[in-house]
Amino acid sequence: MNPKNPFKWRDFKKEIILLNVRWYLRYPLSYRDLEEMMLERNLEVDHTTIFCWVQAYCPEIEKRSRSFVMKTNDSWTTDETYIKIKGKWKYLYRAVDYRGNTIDFMLRVKRDKAAAKRFFQKALKASGNVTARVITVDKTLHTRQ
Repeated sequence: MNPKNPFKWRDFKKEIILLNVRWYLRYPLSYRDLEEMMLERNLEVDHTTIFCWVQAYCPEIEKRSRSFVMKTNDSWTTDETYIKIKGKWKYLYRAVDYRGNTIDFMLRVKRDKAAAKRFFQKALKASGNVTARVITVDKTLHTRQ
């Protein structure tokens, strides 16, 4: 993707692309639902094209909108749990602030120390997050020295 003009060489206007990506992310719509909605507006857009737009533009939208999200507190709670997703058990690592807002999460098939370390590094480096002063893990308080 061209960072100066991310919509260069696209067949549709950027407003149409962003509208489809926004609707897909905000509402429980499938790619085929969006295809049908665009057809109602006399625009022929294939559902696979919308899929490609979502894959291409979501990381950039997330990166640019991160600075507008309310800052987290410096007191975090983390937990690790075992959940079933589509019939398969997975480990869920999750960090939340004192308001209950999710800071970050990660799903893993196996439980290992390296994965937990990567999760913490990613959460601590994420832009828009205040560096944690206190992290509560399994009801045990850990403070940064």
